[in-house]
Amino acid sequence: MQTNATLDFVYFDAGGGHRSAAIALKSVVESLDYGWEVRLVNLQEVLDSLDVFRKLTNVRLEDLYNHALAKGWTFGSPALLSLMHGIIRLYHPAQVRLLTEYWQGQQPDMVVSLIPNFNRALFESLGTAVPGTPLVTIMTDFADYPPHFWIEKQEQYLICGTHRACHQARAAGYTKSRVFETSGMILRPEFYSQPPVDKSAELEKLGLRSDLPTGMVLFGGEGSTVMVPIAERLGNGKLDLQLIMVCGHNAGVRKRLEAMRTRNLIFTEGFTKQIPYYMQLSDFFIGKPGPGSISEALKMKLPVILERNSWTLPQERYNAEWVVDQGVGIVLKNFRSIQPAVKELLSHNLLQTMKARIADLNNQAVFEIPPLLHKILVTHQAGVSGQECLG
Repeated sequence: MQTNATLDFVYFDAGGGHRSAAIALKSVVESLDYGWEVRLVNLQEVLDSLDVFRKLTNVRLEDLYNHALAKGWTFGSPALLSLMHGIIRLYHPAQVRLLTEYWQGQQPDMVVSLIPNFNRALFESLGTAVPGTPLVTIMTDFADYPPHFWIEKQEQYLICGTHRACHQARAAGYTKSRVFETSGMILRPEFYSQPPVDKSAELEKLGLRSDLPTGMVLFGGEGSTVMVPIAERLGNGKLDLQLIMVCGHNAGVRKRLEAMRTRNLIFTEGFTKQIPYYMQLSDFFIGKPGPGSISEALKMKLPVILERNSWTLPQERYNAEWVVDQGVGIVLKNFRSIQPAVKELLSHNLLQTMKARIADLNNQAVFEIPPLLHKILVTHQAGVSGQECLG
């Protein structure tokens, strides 16, 4: 059934995962027969005149955030998040004014938010500019980090990728008709359509061996300086293995890795869209507990080794708990113990046990969401209740 409508997908570039999710969802929507026009809206650009950080430093807030990730400057991030929320509250009236002007010019039939922190401003501005237009927030984290992160107490819709997030929404007062649960996080369609490869031949093309366990090391699109000590410990440790290290935009880290002399083989890569390909060649994953990285690794059947401590971003700390609860990875206090963790994973059939548990997961979220958006749009316009929260 077609519903001619214009949908605005709101994202920003802090961390990169929000843009990736928006683009992935847009591509799937456009492959279906809904008759929708989907527009991507970068919130940073709409609110750029209010970016107090840019005014003080001549650098955008999202660029400061990404730089902090690359340098590993995340200690004390809960306090910094509280400070940021204070600034957001201070500028809330101005945000609503700018967004109201924007929606008045765009006249969307539905707004889909793939970002945290600004959903109150999105809701209030939309209600003023285009009354009756639904706001749907798709959480791209495994869980909320209240207050005022993902879930706001307002008459909107939420799409959640875990039971935990769904229950948080219900506890915040959302009715069942306004909360929907999917089977995971949004992934790019390429993760579902990778042609099989000759793993041994492809490893040899990279200068690696086909008879050794291969670990993939990835810390998001900005990379991280923590990749260097990981390479030192595993590259010169007693375990026989090899590493594929994807450094993202962090040219400095890649240069340091390429200059290292190690007993074990290391292949380095910069920013690339070929993550599914490299994951096909790997046996396990090492990285930060980001929702995107975890979900990508699990989709490609890779057990994960993560770090959770005071440097971990507060909104990502539950992700590590989820990994342990699901039995699909190992969580460390810090990567200084990466070598014994990898040894544990490769011993006593633990790798195969975790792979079997991963096989039971079936994340189809990017394909589940378009029908949910269609249902919300139709039922909202008709003024009737939507689907109840699953689970």
